[in-house]
Amino acid sequence: NDIMRIRPEIPSARVNDQMSSEEQFQNATIRPIVKLQSPLLNEVFRNYISKHKNVFYDLSVEKRMDYIENSIHKDMKFRNGLKGIVIGQFTVEEYLTYIENSSALNKRMMNIVKERLKSNIQLFERPAALLVS
Repeated sequence: NDIMRIRPEIPSARVNDQMSSEEQFQNATIRPIVKLQSPLLNEVFRNYISKHKNVFYDLSVEKRMDYIENSIHKDMKFRNGLKGIVIGQFTVEEYLTYIENSSALNKRMMNIVKERLKSNIQLFERPAALLVS
């Protein structure tokens, strides 16, 4: 219960009987976890940028959006790390629900993470140490 208590409430993420079970899980579990883990997800992405020679910083805003999308869709190691950050916050019951339809839920999870990173794009500016060099 403690793990669920620390999750933020998201009033817009409603759950009702007309929704599919995947959408219910997305709104009740995945969205609050991604919001809770947002600072960590941002830092993980900053590290990803650094590990890939900081080319992200030389891109236009539109290309940065594409970079985020491509990093999540094409880099399986990175994608699996992001999934681990979210899945690691599941309760046992949530995990048991997740494994029943992990493929569809992974797709939803990665879309939410991708949108979260895109909405935080202003946080991904070139660090001052890189401006000097």
